[in-house]
Amino acid sequence: MNKDDFLYPRGRYYGQVKPENLVFNANLQEFAQRVSYICNLETNGKLPPGEAYEQIRDLWQQLKRSKIELRIGEDPFKDDQGEVEG
Repeated sequence: MNKDDFLYPRGRYYGQVKPENLVFNANLQEFAQRVSYICNLETNGKLPPGEAYEQIRDLWQQLKRSKIELRIGEDPFKDDQGEVEG
């Protein structure tokens, strides 16, 4: 088993298979894994609460940017004004 596969396991994706959904799902799983590590470090006294908060906030901002850049949740057939193109 690869060390990275052990440390960062990935669950299977069952949603609508589109490249942007797969990328976002991978980003979401990485976010969850890292938040879990940060929480464990903070709980065990290895990381101050303020630093844990800052790290999680930074990870959240990265995930939010990923969602926006990948246009997750947007209707690809609507223009900027919300009208259906056609």
